[in-house]
Amino acid sequence: MRPSTRAAIFRRLRAANPTPTTELVHGSPFELLVAVMLSAHTTDKSVNAATSVLFPVANTPAAIAALGVEGVKPYIRSVGLYNTKAANLVALARQIVERHGGEVPSDRAALEALPGVGRKTASIILNMVFGQPEIAVDTHIFRVANRTGLAPGKTPREVEDRLLAGTPAEFRKDAHHWLILHGRYACTARTPKCSSCIIRDLCEYKHKTPAAAKAKTGGRVGSAIRRAARRRSGPARRSARSARG
Repeated sequence: MRPSTRAAIFRRLRAANPTPTTELVHGSPFELLVAVMLSAHTTDKSVNAATSVLFPVANTPAAIAALGVEGVKPYIRSVGLYNTKAANLVALARQIVERHGGEVPSDRAALEALPGVGRKTASIILNMVFGQPEIAVDTHIFRVANRTGLAPGKTPREVEDRLLAGTPAEFRKDAHHWLILHGRYACTARTPKCSSCIIRDLCEYKHKTPAAAKAKTGGRVGSAIRRAARRRSGPARRSARSARG
C-alpha cells in the first residue's frame, strides 16, 4: 500500500471520529489497567459490567490487594477465566504497592513484569495514560491491517511493527482506537460491511461484500462509530468525575 493511501485511510477514520477512545469505562490509570487486563478473551461489555460493581468497592492497588483473590472473584465472575484473572489482579496490585509506590509504572519493562500484563496491555497503558504513540494489536486490528493491506503481517508483533513504521506521525497516537473501532463495527470478521465502509475505495481487500442498492458510502458505519463514541464519552466522563470526587 502506498503511503498516500495509508494517510488517506487515517484521515477518513479521523473525520468520522475525531476523538476516539476505549469503550472500557474507567476513571484512573489503575482502573484502566484493571479493565484492560480483564478484557482478554472477554467483551468490553462484560468487563464494564464487572468493574461497575468492583470499582465502587475497590479501585486502588491497596484496596484490591486487601480484598484478596477470594474477595475479588465474586465481582469478576462474569468475566472469562475469572479464577486466573483474580489471582493475577491481586498479585498485580500487590506488586504495584510494593515496587511502584501504588502508582501504575510508566515504562514497558515494568508494566510487562506485572502479573497478567502482556505487550498489548502495556501498549494500551503507555498510549492512553502516558501519551506514547504505541499501537496495541488485538484480533480486530490484526484483521483490519491484513484485510485492508494497511500493515499485513503473520503475527501481531509483525503487524504492530509495520503499523508503527507506516502510520504517519499525526495519526499514530489514535491509530489503535480508530482501527479497533473500524474492526468492531465495519470490518467485522464474518461479514464485513464493505458496502457502507468509509474506506471502501482505499481498501485492498479482494473479496468485498456487494454494495447495497443506492448505498451511501460511509453513512451507516460512520454514524454507528460516532454513536458509539458518544455513548462511551458519557460514562467515561461520569466515571472520571466520580474518581476525582
